[in-house]
Amino acid sequence: QDGPQRKKRKSEVAEVDKQLDILAIGTAVGSILLYSTVKGELQSKLDGGHDNRVNCVRWHQDNCCLYSCSEDKHIVEWNTQTCKVKCKWKGDNSSVTSLCISPDGRMLLSAGRTIKLWDLETKEVYRHFTGHATSVSSLMFTTVKPMNENKPFDGITGLYFLSGAIHDRLLSVWYIRSDRKEKNAVVSFTVTDEPTFIDLTVSEVKEEPVKLAVVCRDGQLHLFEHILNGYCKKPLTSNCTIQIATPGNDGDSTPKPVPILAAAFCTDKQSLLLVYGNTLQPIIEKVSLNTTESHVCLIRDIQKVLSLKTDVALTKVRTPVVNSDTKILVPGIPGHSTAVKTPSSGKEKKRNKRKPGETEESIEERLGALDIDVSKVKTPGGLPQTDSFAVLLVQGLESNDAEILNRVLNTRKENVIKNTVARMPIHAVIPLLHELTKRLQGNPYSASLMVRWLKSVFTLHASYLSTLPDLIPQLGMLYQLMESRVKTLQKLSRLHGRLFILVTQVAASEAVQDVTEVNQTAKLVYEDESSEEEGSDDEMIADKDSDENWDEDEEKEEQSDEQEMTVEKEINGDSDLEPENESEEE
Repeated sequence: QDGPQRKKRKSEVAEVDKQLDILAIGTAVGSILLYSTVKGELQSKLDGGHDNRVNCVRWHQDNCCLYSCSEDKHIVEWNTQTCKVKCKWKGDNSSVTSLCISPDGRMLLSAGRTIKLWDLETKEVYRHFTGHATSVSSLMFTTVKPMNENKPFDGITGLYFLSGAIHDRLLSVWYIRSDRKEKNAVVSFTVTDEPTFIDLTVSEVKEEPVKLAVVCRDGQLHLFEHILNGYCKKPLTSNCTIQIATPGNDGDSTPKPVPILAAAFCTDKQSLLLVYGNTLQPIIEKVSLNTTESHVCLIRDIQKVLSLKTDVALTKVRTPVVNSDTKILVPGIPGHSTAVKTPSSGKEKKRNKRKPGETEESIEERLGALDIDVSKVKTPGGLPQTDSFAVLLVQGLESNDAEILNRVLNTRKENVIKNTVARMPIHAVIPLLHELTKRLQGNPYSASLMVRWLKSVFTLHASYLSTLPDLIPQLGMLYQLMESRVKTLQKLSRLHGRLFILVTQVAASEAVQDVTEVNQTAKLVYEDESSEEEGSDDEMIADKDSDENWDEDEEKEEQSDEQEMTVEKEINGDSDLEPENESEEE
């Protein structure tokens, strides 16, 4: 506008300014709201384009043009001045979750799971890309000019763009070629958790690296710096990871992590704006980049800023005046009602006071006076009933409360699981499957519990699931997860078998080495006689044998002590007795 141009009327300038302050907001019902940030009011509403939730809205370089995509699989081009649909076409076989307009404004990237590049003039697909296993949540171009400057530039060929998906810890970079052969990602960046916010500095010169700031669900920020020059086989790890924690000086000595909500590069590309703390009252801070250290932990005391003041507890307790006809139900005990007598006059208060001679009522008597039927309240095993489990499960899924979901889903009893799944409402089946899929990806211990729930859901709600038109994309991730686990099962079983054999062999050999050799010769032999005669003959033979044995022993043990010699003589002397006497001795 600085050059020699025709004079613009005030109304025209005002119109241009109006366009710059409009915020487009997609809604869950399919309409788009245009909100004026300067006036602080709703300017207009775009209706008739979508009949389901709007997933993404993108402004075109031409201010009057707006693009939106929805769960209804369509992409809509809007004219914001007339508030009408310019063009509408089917973008994918499943829901379209993300959009991005090319730097020159002639191409449009759209993504559900697969990524497509559209020519905005003809509304035809220019290129296909493989995409991700789950829904793509972010799309953005990383370069404005092609790296190979020798070839003529048509506005799109030779550019790189970045994509991230939900539940996916890899960010992929794609290259737009002149031919249609390459459909896979050329570079991938790995992060610690699902990316929630991504910002980057666009590379304008060939040697200039792309700087990438990725905020993950775990509250960490990862910084990447990479020159895009073709294919890179291994996933790239972050140059620097930034975390924020409390100092832990005051009451609590342990520092607590402070989640980073978002991050954006400043115009100088050397500093970052960090948004951290509570979503209701976030703190924004400018931080200079220092990628020489691989891990940076910033200490910030946000407790003083964010702590809510609590009122001092009241010491006086006021008793409300209740009519004599009123019956009060005690919370938590169904069907229990008891009349509460109100202290109407001071005389009654005096009567209630205990006299010195009287004994105070015990707690048991007081509880008996309340007339509570305990057997009705208790449930077998002290656990909540299955109908309350079903209610809890639906509440947990709707509010996304991890504590309630853990309490319900960690149960092991098969009959409780079956009854809970049978009694839950139909509309909660798909959210439950999504929650189970998310938990299957975590700890193997929790995965074994989740499989029981999956089995019950599929057996009890198979008829409902078979009626859903978009069942395949809904359960696609769960199917892939099971496939990947089953593939490794056979190898693991073989390895388990071999290790089991090895361990048992080692244990057996150690057990053999530990056993001491046992002397097999008998120390004493006792023979029971059937009659006196037979016994006397046997004893005579036994005595002869014993005499011979003792003689041999004497020869061997001549050098033994005198006491042993006397003992042997006594024993030998006993053998000369008569058979009858000897049997009596025995």
